[in-house]
Amino acid sequence: MNNFEHVKSRRTRPAKPPLGLDIIIKTAYQLLSEDGISGMSMRKVAKALDTGPASLYVYVENYQKLSSYVLDYALQDVQLAESETASWKDAIIDVLRSYFLTLVKTPGLAELTLSTSPNGPHSLEINECLLRNLQAGGISPRGAAWGLDILLLYTSSIAIERARHDEKDRDVEELQASYDVLEDSKYPMISMLKSELFSGDGKERFTWGIEVILQGILSMKK
Repeated sequence: MNNFEHVKSRRTRPAKPPLGLDIIIKTAYQLLSEDGISGMSMRKVAKALDTGPASLYVYVENYQKLSSYVLDYALQDVQLAESETASWKDAIIDVLRSYFLTLVKTPGLAELTLSTSPNGPHSLEINECLLRNLQAGGISPRGAAWGLDILLLYTSSIAIERARHDEKDRDVEELQASYDVLEDSKYPMISMLKSELFSGDGKERFTWGIEVILQGILSMKK
């Protein structure tokens, strides 16, 4: 038997999907979902697509651009407030809650929001919706523009904290236990407010934080 008969023909291998921007973004997002930010390097994306990193640069300028694409791709899951009966404040809270849930669903996504400047269609739609409702609430143009950044940053920071769910719960339990044995005379305020420091569930505290930010923006003169 000819030894060459043992060599599998390249023609019998499954054909690779054609390389393009869409499949690069979807592959990078899948790696992010599985391994967090560390799994989304250009080299790892190229390996998953059975190609070399140089091939990716034909479609994506650099890693920062890829991150921007991936973040905007994930943000398509954010539900925008469309009900005309909801108040402007409720609409903002609903959008930010959906934004939060989208970030915590995928490991590493919340971190991307702090290192990436998304300017794709889904990000723009979120910004447009929030700005429209901020203006509807009587907030000044500058207040709406600057407040948008604060609201998104607040939501991202809470999402990052929540991503440590199990570890955070243990930390809170340990902290609460340590507060139980504090000397009242040495830490009178902590002792007095101990129950309040750990009160409320995540949703309640998240909403309260947004309302505090909005109230602060409303109180500004400019």
